[in-house]
Amino acid sequence: MAKTPIGLQLFTVRDLLQEDFVGTLEKVAELGYDGVEFAGYGDLTPTELKKVLDDLGLKAAGAHVPLEMLESDLDRVIEYHQTLESKFVSCPYVVEERRNDWPAIAQSLAKIAPRLKENGIQLLYHNHDFEFEKIDGQYVLDYLFSTLGSDLIQAELDIYWVTRAGEDPAAYIEKYSGRVPIVHLKDMADDENRSFAEVGEGIIDLEPIFAAAEANGVEWYIVEQDICQRPPLESAKLSLENLRRMGK
Repeated sequence: MAKTPIGLQLFTVRDLLQEDFVGTLEKVAELGYDGVEFAGYGDLTPTELKKVLDDLGLKAAGAHVPLEMLESDLDRVIEYHQTLESKFVSCPYVVEERRNDWPAIAQSLAKIAPRLKENGIQLLYHNHDFEFEKIDGQYVLDYLFSTLGSDLIQAELDIYWVTRAGEDPAAYIEKYSGRVPIVHLKDMADDENRSFAEVGEGIIDLEPIFAAAEANGVEWYIVEQDICQRPPLESAKLSLENLRRMGK
């Protein structure tokens, strides 16, 4: 069985990208990542960005695209993803002022998803921990997935935030079997703040997560570290080295 490719969510190195977008992509490629998940495209056109990826041997695993951009500028998002040959777009976050009306969020996503689908792109939803509050007796995350159905929306499950919410990431992957094409790997430090840690350096039990992911259709592992205690490229390198040591 082919190994699941490993990408880096570029939010991890966001400050470096602002200083030197292409140079930072070069450094990510040098670390040995198979691909990247975008969080913005720099100032490059879709064609320019595709050439950079091809030159570096990186695949476009997908992108985090703010809900507001999906609502207001979907044609541009589609153009980037078709050019980059990227088949996943993730809604990465819902701003606090919109979280009081999840039915409206679901309605908005239900309009966006078919447009993406027509163009060969699957909409994903990336969770934090606030989706583990209840609506109509179920978690918001489950409400969104049950309301929208697997043809419209699939999961980019973030194991750190599922753990932080007190739930079991492996069980969630199994619950949504075949509907979790991307798993976000980040670890949790053993401190009072439950800080972000490099993958393999924290307290999350990864083996059941890998087993569930690989048995249930994962297509990408994406390393993301929201806040790094060491230089971000060092953190990205350590996470990848640990994953390789685990046989990933």
